[in-house]
Amino acid sequence: MPDLLLGQTLVFDADPFAEGPGAARHDAHGAVLIEGGHIAALGPAEVLRPAHPGARVHDYGRALISAGFVDCHMHYPQTGIIASWGRRLIDWLDRYTFPEEMRLADPAHARTIAALACDLAIDHGTTTFASYCTTAAHSADAIFEAAATRGLRIIAGRTCMDRNAPPGLVDTPERAAEETAALIARWHGRGRAGYAITPRFAPTSSPAQLAALGALWAAHPDCAMQTHLSEQTEEVAWVAELFPAARDYLDVYAGAGLCGPGAVFGHAIHLTARERAHLARSGAGVAHCPTSNTFIGSGLCDVAGLKADGIAVGLASDTGGGSSFSMLRTMAAAYEVGQLRGRALHPAELWWLATGGSAEVLRLGDRVGRLAPGMEADVVVIDLDSTRAIAQRAARAETLWEALFPTIMMGDDRAVRAVWADGRCLRARGVAPDQGAARPAAPPCPPTKEER
Repeated sequence: MPDLLLGQTLVFDADPFAEGPGAARHDAHGAVLIEGGHIAALGPAEVLRPAHPGARVHDYGRALISAGFVDCHMHYPQTGIIASWGRRLIDWLDRYTFPEEMRLADPAHARTIAALACDLAIDHGTTTFASYCTTAAHSADAIFEAAATRGLRIIAGRTCMDRNAPPGLVDTPERAAEETAALIARWHGRGRAGYAITPRFAPTSSPAQLAALGALWAAHPDCAMQTHLSEQTEEVAWVAELFPAARDYLDVYAGAGLCGPGAVFGHAIHLTARERAHLARSGAGVAHCPTSNTFIGSGLCDVAGLKADGIAVGLASDTGGGSSFSMLRTMAAAYEVGQLRGRALHPAELWWLATGGSAEVLRLGDRVGRLAPGMEADVVVIDLDSTRAIAQRAARAETLWEALFPTIMMGDDRAVRAVWADGRCLRARGVAPDQGAARPAAPPCPPTKEER
């Protein structure tokens, strides 16, 4: 039976950074028809409702129906250490990240954290995410399995490190390449899963390991490649010491064959003009991680400038270096960073970064990130008056953007009224996702008025 979602709809026909806020269309009385895991139709409710009398109706009133959020850079093994106090990047890795990732050497613990990370994503309306794992191959299996059980779209990869990390986490170029190749064969293209070849960052991979991973990517170009770039000034200086022959940080990756379409570089704050030009030419993308960049004192990413240079940019939580699981809070931080750089991002640009922009960075823009016929049915339904503070401000709004902006700036998981992934309702106002090995035959949403 098809499902018909009623409410306000927000549809992007283009990138608002290029076309302005008019790239988005708003229907105050819209509808989205879901069938067979895809969006079958969308348009005015008064048109679609009588045209599909057999559909199961979910009337969300004045709530906003949008494409589900897409988080293009996070670290699921760091879920438990989010909001840990007082460190910068290198200290953060040594004090928090590496010890926590060693705990995932236990496969049972890896499965527990993977399940929690997926459920927290659903809580906050995220239906697609790209995640780093640990150097243990089973940590990648754990997150792929957890996402598949819930119907989430995922890109993930076993993290590769053969130096400058604790003995319990380092591998070798050979082991990294062999285990990555096995994981690609096991998961890439299976269901809603995609694989990302994943060197953590240049300081923890030798030239030999980077070259081995570059060769592997050349053999599997439909995979993604994710790593970190120019997050903090100390890191940039360290890379210059470790790779003295490289012209700059990005040149390290490019020289190893790790820069091109499908490459996702986290942060990209302290870039040279040459690096920006190379990113634009290569077709690589940037994951903007504003809560992380402010939380651990990295700096202020020039999002508007990168977009003006023709570089694809998406939005990311970077949990647990990022301080929130919420893409709403991440949008708010991106707005604040933009203000500090002298270019406030419009609400349409912020929403695009968290949906279609991130999807394009992950080369998934033809499948997720927008409401359009034929797209996979990943949907988030957002209350625009989820708290008293938000409601009183939204009540004064004269436009959609004025009504939506208070939720961007002050919203959290309380604003997430319902979450749909792969055509199934995973959560609606206190209804938890299915935890079993198989997904439910029917959406676990509360019955609609017409069903009672």
